Amino acid sequence: MLAADVIRAAIPHVLTEAHFPQLPNYYRGKVRENYDLPDGRRILISTDRQSAFDQVLAAVPFKGQVLTQTARFWFEATADICPNHVLDYPDPNVVVGRRLTMLPVEMVVRDYLTGSTDTSIWPMYRDGRRQMYGVSLPDGLSKNDRLPATILTPTTKAAVGGHDAPISPSEIVAQGLLTQAQWEEVATLSLSLFGRGREIATRSGLILVDTKFEFGIDADGRVTLADEILTPDSSRYWRTASYAERHGRGEEPESLDKEFLRLWIASRCDPYHQPIPPIPEDTLVEFSLKYIALFEAVTGQVFSAPSVDEPVKDRIRRNLAAYFG
Repeated sequence: MLAADVIRAAIPHVLTEAHFPQLPNYYRGKVRENYDLPDGRRILISTDRQSAFDQVLAAVPFKGQVLTQTARFWFEATADICPNHVLDYPDPNVVVGRRLTMLPVEMVVRDYLTGSTDTSIWPMYRDGRRQMYGVSLPDGLSKNDRLPATILTPTTKAAVGGHDAPISPSEIVAQGLLTQAQWEEVATLSLSLFGRGREIATRSGLILVDTKFEFGIDADGRVTLADEILTPDSSRYWRTASYAERHGRGEEPESLDKEFLRLWIASRCDPYHQPIPPIPEDTLVEFSLKYIALFEAVTGQVFSAPSVDEPVKDRIRRNLAAYFG
């Protein structure tokens, strides 16, 4: 595990953008820079930008590398379940993948009653709802309880700056977002992928709480896993060893994911209606440590920080030189 002072020293050198005019068809997402090549490939560069509550709030040291390398582990560990978009990893922050026709639904799989965003099931349940996403939940549950069964809670996909919206499977089909056959296929794949993730997380001393999957259709018509998979940006993870005791005391579980930052923000403001305060360096360091700890626990690898002798953007430019027109 990296020392906190190494992470703190990296704060002035975080990768906040990776715009290269030499690459075509630039698109900037909340976290990733994307380029579509004429031959059907897409370059995805993970920056250190950190988003929460549909806003970019800060940049976290080493986050882009952690996300890319964590997703790589999971893409390789689930390739027998579902094909994915990955073609190459030319840089620790970069994936080159097949360009897909993306399906307009995000598949969220949950094992626990938790969350802090407006599409999470805990705020809905706390406010009295027992029917959501086409799922019925019983009375008597508390925050962070395990659900009676694994559930799917799909959302529509919003544009940058917009809000994802809850939707049920029947509404997805009725609105023509997916055919019935497509829904059944992505639902089955999502549950299988989550099951593999839960199995590996358990062996790593972690609870896989929930996650989000995105799928597209490739040139051969196959449903293909895209974007990222089982990263701390797209998933919640808790440490197994402390969960029962902390939950019994009514405390939040020990998490290794983005929920740490969401809870920090939500305790200081209403993030949907009030300005979000600046995030202190100590909080960014703690956040980075959590992401690195998750990577190391899941993969069994030691995270290797980039060299301080070459700025990350310069290294990416060098490693992508073969793709420049």
